[in-house]
Amino acid sequence: MLGSSAIATAEVDIPFDEAELFFELNDTDGDLGIHGKVDGDEWKRLEIEDPYERRMMNIRAIGRLKRQGITELFFESAEPTFDELDPKKFFKRFPEGIYEIEGITLDGEERENEVFLSHVIPAAPANVTVNGVTAAEDCDAEELPVVSPPVTIAWGAVTGSHAELGKPGAVDVRYYEVVVEIDDTDYKSTSIIPGDLTEWTIGDADFFGLSEEGEYKFEILVRAESGNKSAMESCFVVE
Repeated sequence: MLGSSAIATAEVDIPFDEAELFFELNDTDGDLGIHGKVDGDEWKRLEIEDPYERRMMNIRAIGRLKRQGITELFFESAEPTFDELDPKKFFKRFPEGIYEIEGITLDGEERENEVFLSHVIPAAPANVTVNGVTAAEDCDAEELPVVSPPVTIAWGAVTGSHAELGKPGAVDVRYYEVVVEIDDTDYKSTSIIPGDLTEWTIGDADFFGLSEEGEYKFEILVRAESGNKSAMESCFVVE
């Protein structure tokens, strides 16, 4: 909870324009992290408390930045592999429930949002194909699909929660995201896709001519209405 002196200067309790907390799973690499975003009028203080009123973030702008103010903040935690941090310990560290995101603007007004952090993690996209060829398990597979552009990536609809992580529950898909990139470069194609679609075609021949070795990495990410995300990764080769 923000200090009493700070709260005393606040005249109106207004929410941030945007405030969210969510989990993101990379199902291929086996890692999990917590992400957050806050956006709104210029602020100088920000705190986040968990459902047990334990402070887990405390940001105070000072000096020139305090005079200028902060309007947007995005953060993501470290994402150790499951061998380093068991998912059960991870979820115990970040319990399910209502989190309070509070701030003080440059004008001394309080901003406060209550956001629900769910332990229901959507299943990662599965049954993935690239131009009708079954996708490799990961980019280290001995044989990767060899295709020609245009490239159509398809997957089975995500309809439920992850079978091994978090807790079971209903999942409503907000959207899918398909990212195709040349690893270790800035070349990338990103598309946000409505939740009722389960395939996407990338037809840019120039993009598929940029890789000297012809290898492209892709990711399919699903975002649930809860905000939680799950992703799978693989690679293919363009001939």
